[in-house]
Amino acid sequence: MVAFTLVESVRMAGYALATLGALLVFLEFFQQPSYINYDPDFDSYNVDLSPQDVRQYTWIGRVGALLAAAGFAVQFLAYFL
Repeated sequence: MVAFTLVESVRMAGYALATLGALLVFLEFFQQPSYINYDPDFDSYNVDLSPQDVRQYTWIGRVGALLAAAGFAVQFLAYFL
């Protein structure tokens, strides 16, 4: 009985980590890229590409991917418990 609750607790922790990571990756898709600027006076967007200034991903997406991977690893561990 105790082993069953331990396995279920580990499995649920894996689900929670993976869900939080997926939510952060989902939020990453709504970030405005650093090379796009909006000008409200003209109601237009300006694209200014400079290879040094472009950042493709933010820390939200990186942490989310790491949490999702950790969540699936914990679920994999729970499978073998």
